Amino acid sequence: MINDNSTDTITNPIDDSPFMRACRREPTPYTPVWLMRQAGRYMSEYRAVRERVSFLELCKNPDLAAEVTVYAAHRLNVDAAIIFADILLITEPLGLELEFAKGDGPKIHNPVRTPADVNRVRHLEDVSSLDYVYEAIRRTRAALRKDLPLIGFCGAPFTVASYIIEGGSSRNFIHTKRLMYTDAGAWHALMERVAHASVLYLNRQIEAGANAVQLFDSWVGCLSAEDYRTYVQPHSAYIIKHVTKGVPVLHFGTGTATILEDMRDAGGDVIGLDWRIDFADGWRRIGFDRAVQGNLDPVALFAEPDFIINQARKILIAAANRPGHIFNLGHGILPETPVDNVLRLIETVHEISAR
Repeated sequence: MINDNSTDTITNPIDDSPFMRACRREPTPYTPVWLMRQAGRYMSEYRAVRERVSFLELCKNPDLAAEVTVYAAHRLNVDAAIIFADILLITEPLGLELEFAKGDGPKIHNPVRTPADVNRVRHLEDVSSLDYVYEAIRRTRAALRKDLPLIGFCGAPFTVASYIIEGGSSRNFIHTKRLMYTDAGAWHALMERVAHASVLYLNRQIEAGANAVQLFDSWVGCLSAEDYRTYVQPHSAYIIKHVTKGVPVLHFGTGTATILEDMRDAGGDVIGLDWRIDFADGWRRIGFDRAVQGNLDPVALFAEPDFIINQARKILIAAANRPGHIFNLGHGILPETPVDNVLRLIETVHEISAR
């Protein structure tokens, strides 16, 4: 837990921002809000950039990555920016062949399917090949408002390993679970390599200027609680334990109603809640000694403004003005989302939660 920063010693405007104070479960003037995929295809300005470059080219161009990060954060008036990148960038230095195929999403062309294949995955001690991410963070930090925190991130080991094994998206995770169930040694070896690389990656992001980091476990909801504890929890815990001390860690997953307590035990200063669980019950289960993030259904942003306002109000009422709530969606903004509805949501959260 990040308990070494007291309000008496805070001089940095970022450290005193509502987002960072919420990460420490300190009182805030209003509930801070940021949104996953807040720089994305729902914005015409982002689409204009993408007409010039591919997704992977955008990720690897520090100027453009910084541009879309800063524009979205300032335009939306959110309380934190998140660097524009992708959770699968780490796979290339690990030795995987990554492609983002138009209309098909990410593809790994040399997936890991057998115990012998695991030996192809590199054990990294140097993540300098991802310097374009760190440079994007440096440029973003220089261009952001001085009081606006910047979030770095990586994929959680289960989600990254699943992409590596499946070779792309999956509904049933057959290849992933087959390896997990049939050769636990190979599974843990793969997870250890992903987790070790992720620690190096996150800490380099922090050195470059990230003020907090998020672990994205977007696919972990496919697991039972027992499987999570056996095959995943130790590796997520390893990452969180080895992140630079004093830097808030946000631990996010989807479909996690059955493993909330286990995710909490894996670690994180802020635990994400998706829209499938009642907010008040979720925070109670996690424990009020942790901050929480969430949890509006992203599809709610397709509804009429009154509905969006009412849904936001319900979540804020459930939070009961308790310190440590960061408002967010239960997952990322969808590409077809009306921009005006996103702006209305952020404005609503700030107004309703003002103390």
